[in-house]
Amino acid sequence: KEERIVVLETENAALHLKLAEYQGLAGRSTNEILQLYAAHGQQMKLQRSSNPAERVVTQLHGAIKKRLKQDLKSLHSFALELSKDFQRQSKICLYQVLAAVQGIQLQNEAMQMFQIKAFDLEQSLQEVTERYEKEKQKRKALHNSLIELRGNIRVHCRIRPLLPFDDAAGHSVSQDRQRSFSEKAAYAADDETILVKCSRPGHASVNKTFQFERVYSDLESQDAVFADVAPLLTSLLDGYNVCIMAYGQTGSGKTYTMLGPQLEGNLAFSIEEESELGIIPRATQEVFRLISEKPPGSYWVEVSVVEVYNNEIFDLLAKDSSGKVFGVKRDVVTTREGKSDVPLLTHETVENASEFLHLVNKGLQLRVTHPTLVHAHSSRSHLVVTLTITTVIFGDNFGTLWEDEQTSQRLNKEASCTFPQKMRDNKSTSSSRASSPVQLEATEKMKQVKTRLQLVDLAGSECVGMSGVTGAALRETSFINRSLSALADVLGAIAEQRAHVPYRNSKLTHLLQDSVGGDAKLLVMLCISPGQKYLTESMQSLGFGTRARQVQRGQVKKKNFPLPSKGK
Repeated sequence: KEERIVVLETENAALHLKLAEYQGLAGRSTNEILQLYAAHGQQMKLQRSSNPAERVVTQLHGAIKKRLKQDLKSLHSFALELSKDFQRQSKICLYQVLAAVQGIQLQNEAMQMFQIKAFDLEQSLQEVTERYEKEKQKRKALHNSLIELRGNIRVHCRIRPLLPFDDAAGHSVSQDRQRSFSEKAAYAADDETILVKCSRPGHASVNKTFQFERVYSDLESQDAVFADVAPLLTSLLDGYNVCIMAYGQTGSGKTYTMLGPQLEGNLAFSIEEESELGIIPRATQEVFRLISEKPPGSYWVEVSVVEVYNNEIFDLLAKDSSGKVFGVKRDVVTTREGKSDVPLLTHETVENASEFLHLVNKGLQLRVTHPTLVHAHSSRSHLVVTLTITTVIFGDNFGTLWEDEQTSQRLNKEASCTFPQKMRDNKSTSSSRASSPVQLEATEKMKQVKTRLQLVDLAGSECVGMSGVTGAALRETSFINRSLSALADVLGAIAEQRAHVPYRNSKLTHLLQDSVGGDAKLLVMLCISPGQKYLTESMQSLGFGTRARQVQRGQVKKKNFPLPSKGK
């Protein structure tokens, strides 16, 4: 209607222009008549002087006068018709404008009604969304409680973004195959479901879904990943062991998730990039933050760093006679209590996160890496960083943590008498975990409980044809795949509740026996590549995570007993 109003106004303006044109024409005609009257006067004068010329002029004047009268009459009639037409068109335009205004008013009223309904719907949607989020949190809390009771393994899955090396460079394949390689096959359907598009040449595409406790899309940051890991760390100070393990194929982002970005030419991670830090440095910062809220002197922390390389365990914090750190081969044994232990393993006492990160950086310098066609800095060993937290508990409050100020003061006095003065000066601790220089005497009033946080960055499983490794690297790949297969066998045996669990088939599973076997709250962080090129490896990782979720180990036990002293 507004457009019709504009068209009518345009026609109205055109009619005005025509009217002005004809009015101008009438004015010019009047001027011509006046000029003719003037010419007639002159002709009359000439006629007086010459009679023949006068007759001619008279005849000419009569003809002109007659013609002018006809033109004026036709012009006047045309002007009248034009004026009537203009008035008629103006009335029509006015009616149309009024109708359009009424229609716009009705539309505005309808629009206001729709806006009110939309606002009501938005409020209803917001209320439903809030209720949904609350119910979702309740369901997650109940699910976590169920996992606690069953002793199930928490499994989170992270999809890394597509990277430049995800194309088919280095492989002799067709252009169509290269395009299919660069396509995404894995998506995060929601925060608990992952969708995988399985397509093969000549077959219809099949979508498969996998459910996990948490699924991270390729757009989610390190902060989002750690936000779901942080609640587990509180359990450390409550007397539970915790193990966080990154599993996936090579180049899927395990080391980035656990440590953060690695600098070119430097295997250590950058402490300066706070937003990019991985789980290991963030977990350490969170642990020391939690400890800082406790009474001083009630906790102390030790760290050990080992790698499992070619089915051998190497102590990455061991030092030679000159104090230089170098990797020393160690062995893993099973104690009388059925726990795994690494004799002569170096444990370093740390007082803050910076000291811990400094030690881990030293260990990372010794970690074995080798470039492959899939990943330029492929880890060739499994990295296990262990944080051992010793908690001091008095006999009167055994099994609970004290909160009152008087108990804290008593703890400070007794701890200062019990702990050796050189505890903070001597950073190089003894070889065995049981013979730590920071040894607290078990008395009737004071007892100690040790809990462990194991942070594991597993080496990635590899397809030899895709990674292109040969020689020593091929041997490394064989050991990596065998150790990961042994880990899958252990989980399978636990899930099937077999009488014998083959922990000793690999040094990796033997080392992680306590964590995998049910003595710790275990979180497996699956890392997968989204590209179609790695579909087989991604499906294998997702299958591993699905089997791990089905493992029921029984409720994890809380450490509420005193550790035996060295004398005992």
